[in-house]
Amino acid sequence: MGETPNVFSDSFSYERGSVRGEPVAHKAGARELGGTLYELQPGSQDIPLHIHHALEELLVVLSGTPTLRTLDEERELRPGDVVAFPRGRRGAHAVINRSAEPVRYLMLSTKSMPEVLEYPEQGTVRVLTRAPFDPPSPDGDPEDVLRLVFDRSAAKEEPPRR
Repeated sequence: MGETPNVFSDSFSYERGSVRGEPVAHKAGARELGGTLYELQPGSQDIPLHIHHALEELLVVLSGTPTLRTLDEERELRPGDVVAFPRGRRGAHAVINRSAEPVRYLMLSTKSMPEVLEYPEQGTVRVLTRAPFDPPSPDGDPEDVLRLVFDRSAAKEEPPRR
């Protein structure tokens, strides 16, 4: 069993601009479930609007009033709100803090790998064979880990097989 992380702690493992994150599920010992605590400062966004093609996510708002963007709408969330993001275009999302106070939320996910993420507004695709917080396998080959980003327009569409 791992540590006992607390979603109300002010300890975060990484900071990127005005976004802080803590891999709480990994630290608690989860192997098949991902869970990251995020804190967004006023005026910030977690990551651009994106689509997961392998994993499903669940957002739980802990504090603040984040704005949820999808392909179809924007709406304000409040503490206690829970939103599911299925795989594919129906689950496209971005979380933005347009309020004057910090926003804190927990993002839970399946850990289906490899993962393909699509960023429709940037026209890019990201391919991962290991989740960002997963430590390297002690007996694994570092060459087996892929973290690629490419321009979707440069990719060739494979015709359907008949």
